[in-house]
Amino acid sequence: MSEELPNNDPEIPAPDVVKTLLCLANSRKLSGRCVAGREIISGRPGAWIRPVSDREHQEVSHQERRYENGTDPRVLDVIRVPLIVHRPHEYQQENWLLDPRFYWENKGRLNWQQLQPFVQPVGPLWINNGTSYSGLNDRVPIAEAAGLRNSLRLIRVESLTIRVFRPGEAFGNAKRRVQGQFEDRGTRHWLWVTDPVYEGRFLAQPDGCHELGECCLTVSLGEPHEGYAYKLVAAVIERVETEEK
Repeated sequence: MSEELPNNDPEIPAPDVVKTLLCLANSRKLSGRCVAGREIISGRPGAWIRPVSDREHQEVSHQERRYENGTDPRVLDVIRVPLIVHRPHEYQQENWLLDPRFYWENKGRLNWQQLQPFVQPVGPLWINNGTSYSGLNDRVPIAEAAGLRNSLRLIRVESLTIRVFRPGEAFGNAKRRVQGQFEDRGTRHWLWVTDPVYEGRFLAQPDGCHELGECCLTVSLGEPHEGYAYKLVAAVIERVETEEK
């Protein structure tokens, strides 16, 4: 169904599709972002949707994802997103090509309690048999990922350790990175954090481990890289920061 967004040029035709999403990731990706969320249908959680651009790596620019007032969507915003067509790609079946002619629209925010129906308490984080040099259960061989039908998951964990360190120091690379360490259904995971808010917050802290309490995490299975699809913490949602007072 077509639906025209307000406050846009009336001479431009309405977008082909408009979806209302709960934003569950606005994560760092190359020179842009990877935005994803679950559709809201009659107030209930629907399918995952990842708006993508038509660039080679499908990252979304600020101009393509911004609200009319110039601000960026935040995790837990309820947003209306103009889209063109469903564009699934291998295991990233959630991808939809965005319509860059229109602003996105902010329709409100949810709190911790309202978020809980969106959590997916089923199954492991895809396949847990791949571990990188600095990670743990953090990647899936592409040959095995090809059989997967989704690449996004929202989970709840009792605690989260944020580790800031220099994973390539022994190889002459002094850059610091942020890693999330947590347990999900009895399996430990050490995954890179691509949530720009939490990444920036903890890069400003000393190297070491920083303990957080109960969180919801959006975990994404990224694009192929050197023969693997890496699991990434695309969003950190702390209960203490989002619970309704």
